[in-house]
Amino acid sequence: MSEADKKGKERFLSYTEAEKEAVELMLKKSPDIVLMGQGINDENAMFGVTDGLYKKYGTDRIFDTPLAETGLTGIAIGLAMSGYKVLYMHNRPDFLYLAMDQIINHAAKYSYMSGGQVNIPLVVWAVTGQGWGSAAQHSQSIHGIMMQVPGLKIVMPTTPADAKGLLKTAMDDKSPVLFLEHRRLFGQEQVVPEGEYGIPFGKGVLRREGTDVTVIAISAMVIDAIEASERLQEEGISTEVIDLRTVKPYDRELLITSVSKTKRVVIADTSWITGSVAKEISEFIYRELFEILEKRIEIVALPDVPTPAAYVLEDIYYQNADSIYYAVKRLMEDKE
Repeated sequence: MSEADKKGKERFLSYTEAEKEAVELMLKKSPDIVLMGQGINDENAMFGVTDGLYKKYGTDRIFDTPLAETGLTGIAIGLAMSGYKVLYMHNRPDFLYLAMDQIINHAAKYSYMSGGQVNIPLVVWAVTGQGWGSAAQHSQSIHGIMMQVPGLKIVMPTTPADAKGLLKTAMDDKSPVLFLEHRRLFGQEQVVPEGEYGIPFGKGVLRREGTDVTVIAISAMVIDAIEASERLQEEGISTEVIDLRTVKPYDRELLITSVSKTKRVVIADTSWITGSVAKEISEFIYRELFEILEKRIEIVALPDVPTPAAYVLEDIYYQNADSIYYAVKRLMEDKE
């Protein structure tokens, strides 16, 4: 009997398999979808997401690109303006800095500047690294920087099922979408529904219900938040874990509901603390719920220094389940 049969005939896919399935379903459905990127057709195939697809759908629709991010992003925008749906895949978000003018001044603004006459159905996909000496130029989480840009949507899934559903929604959207992954997520294997389905932007999800503290987590920090919450439960501390799934827009209603119940908040982000998504969310909570908060908000995020390459320094630099555990403990000090 297969592993799936043992688990009630549920279908388990890896994170990579789920995203590849989403891409392939869209390719079969829409002949106007184009995939492009550096190394998209090589043996690594964007962490396996595009493995073998060019052999099925041809290099007219799925093609490798040169190391020219500014020019190629302009080409991707032009394709989107011409009626194609474009998935432009980058190995690393760091490379998007080279295309900031195209993304911010062109992709994000054309619809507004044309009075809605021009749409830019462009998905820019990239993977953040961690834990392998990726250092200062191959590991950056740029969602805090990009969150300020009007006209952009930012998606950061955590589970294989959500990655599949959110990628479908992103590829259906008429606006430019940054689809930002975390390298730590690709090792997961979970139940993924068959067929085509979408998950709406701006709708977070409760990964764990609790009563004492709300932990609002982004991307891979959700995994750490759940691990920390299991340890805390053994000590009698009940934590509620929210997976935002998208950071622009983010689910304000869910945050209000949860924080109104727990009155204590930890926000766990994968990027630097200054100017971060975590700071934006904390400002929102302070503005809306200041009177009911029992403690100041704790933020778990990266220190404001470039990412180190040495493993021993990475262990200090990156936040993890321990960081969240101790943040929750600080909030609960007066209850112990």
